[in-house]
Amino acid sequence: MKICVYGAGAVGGHIAGPLAASQAEISVVARGQQLAAIREHGLRVKTREGDLLSHPAATDRPGDLGPQDIVIVTVKAPALPGIAEHIGSLLHQDSLVLFVMNGIPWWYFHSHGGDLDGTHLERLDPGRALWDHVGSERTVGAVAYTACSVIAPGTVRADNPRNRLILGRPDGRPDERLDALASLFNPSGLEVTVTPKIRDAVWAKLLMNLIGGSLAVLSTSPMKDVLDKPAIAGTAKSMASEGAAIARALGCDPGDPHEGLSKLAKSGHLQSIAQDLQAGRPLEIDAMFRVPLDLAERMQVPTPNLDLVIELATQRARSAGQYQDALDGDAA
Repeated sequence: MKICVYGAGAVGGHIAGPLAASQAEISVVARGQQLAAIREHGLRVKTREGDLLSHPAATDRPGDLGPQDIVIVTVKAPALPGIAEHIGSLLHQDSLVLFVMNGIPWWYFHSHGGDLDGTHLERLDPGRALWDHVGSERTVGAVAYTACSVIAPGTVRADNPRNRLILGRPDGRPDERLDALASLFNPSGLEVTVTPKIRDAVWAKLLMNLIGGSLAVLSTSPMKDVLDKPAIAGTAKSMASEGAAIARALGCDPGDPHEGLSKLAKSGHLQSIAQDLQAGRPLEIDAMFRVPLDLAERMQVPTPNLDLVIELATQRARSAGQYQDALDGDAA
């Protein structure tokens, strides 16, 4: 099995490292200092169980790698339309493409069923670049529960004692290729499961991102230092309930939103979107914040607390020059 991890940053590096220790043929697409370090010294993943050093093939020219059986894309949502054609260069007729990302994915309504089936989300896929170059029929959803950071070029640290990756096809059908992929990870300490209800998993994670991500953009603090304030905790609880109401209106079961909020309140890890803010990178405002609110409006779900906090977080990103609305083209 030929597997390419497209984007060997924190999450991508954490995924590629264990895979490179398997019998599969692994490659990574990276850039800059990360690429140079992987080529020269290998990819090092530091976990609580110890270090894992591997030497995957690494390039910044995806087309040089040839067709892959599975492509695991860990690039964040704002960059996806710009690399759609490069992802397409890695595909053969039967390739699968896993998108490991936060928020609502661009493929969300593929094989959704009902009146919304096939709805294209222009905010996430302007000009249908992903829909046309990758193809929704090849797509697999992936939800990651990891707390990772690139602590030096070529070195990724995974802080969570338990790291999980949930995979699932949008149509819910079983797929032997996903089961085979999961089996490559299981001895590695990265727990991988396959679900027929990937949208439920998307919403379960998104409820925490709606709260943790937006509050982290506003505070640039870990949630344990934010949600210990009664006024903020009360608002966060209302935000969780509103997010769950959106999910249920779309036919999904996000689980108990307050259970996830309790876990979030104990987290000492700075949310990745706040790390991006500090580093001056584009923020995942649309996938994590704006599109969920677009869906709330479509489904006529009131979200007053989410509206306020997300509007403030969006303005914070605009004022930093790290967000531009894909629909109206207003400069940040």
